[in-house]
Amino acid sequence: MTSSNVSIKLVRTIPSGSPALEDFVVEAVDTPSESSLEPNQVLIRSLYFSCDPYFRGRLSGTKDSYVSSFIPGNPLEGRGIGTVEASTSPKFIKGDMVTSAAFKWEKYFISSDGALTKIPSNTAGISPADYLGVLGMPSFTAYVGLVFLCKAQPGETILVSAASGAVGQMVVQLAKARGLRVIGAAGSDDKVDFVKSLGADVVFNYKTCGSLQETVKKAAPQGIDIYFDNVGGELLDVALSSMRFFGRIAACGMISQYNATPETAYHIKNLGNIVTKKVTIYGYIISDYFDKPVYKEFIDEVSSKFKKGDIQYRLDEVFGIENAPQALLDLFEGKNFGKRVVKVSDVNGTL
Repeated sequence: MTSSNVSIKLVRTIPSGSPALEDFVVEAVDTPSESSLEPNQVLIRSLYFSCDPYFRGRLSGTKDSYVSSFIPGNPLEGRGIGTVEASTSPKFIKGDMVTSAAFKWEKYFISSDGALTKIPSNTAGISPADYLGVLGMPSFTAYVGLVFLCKAQPGETILVSAASGAVGQMVVQLAKARGLRVIGAAGSDDKVDFVKSLGADVVFNYKTCGSLQETVKKAAPQGIDIYFDNVGGELLDVALSSMRFFGRIAACGMISQYNATPETAYHIKNLGNIVTKKVTIYGYIISDYFDKPVYKEFIDEVSSKFKKGDIQYRLDEVFGIENAPQALLDLFEGKNFGKRVVKVSDVNGTL
């Protein structure tokens, strides 16, 4: 065994309630060698791991979800960025930078070449972490929900929950760029200030504003046309009560309910407005859209705006692979500020 390689493994599945630090183990494991590679395999050194809300479902042990659950005793895996240390694949050479949705939470690991995508390593104005952030899965999720599904139009009013988060901050900026009136909900005063800096017209702290119903009514007295839902629960209920005729809801996530038990889950009361207000709710999983033309549209628009400084994007970096379990747990408590990533190593191999 050597301490040069570290693996983050799941101890047990957590069907309901809140995961805890003791549900994970930080373990020293053998470092794979170039000689252990089979044909068409790649040895990767991890640079960044992505912490995402959908991990909660993968921790539950459920067998009927859109993505497989983590297996106790095995390393976690998700989206990541890394560099190629060795390769037996004609697609990749040492030094290539790659990304995948199946990065093992290990400092070094072996992957088949078919699971990997090469990304530019020297694009001016774009860092490796940006491929998990401003050009990553959460930003694409924002683009698909707002532009492709809800077809946002100038002059409309949108309410964005978790507006400072990985998805929400992009929704706010894309909506403003399209001429919408933007109302954002965030969970701290610092986050409120950040969302205001992105251009939102009204932002409120949902933890301290008092009545959510009255707060949203005051912010949008004529109602809302689009609700971009990242949290579910009470704010979804309030949004349903405030929808205008032919309103649209992008059902992106419901993080307020991910740790809920049957006793603590919030029960929606305003479902009738879906009928009476003729509201359309779009439930979607972003993995269904990466092979669609909308992905290129997203990359072209967002990368151009980002390089020009027309889009901001906040990354919330946690340093060190040994801190990855706590970084993930904090996400479920809303303790992240922006897109949460774990920096495992620098491009030059240090941290």
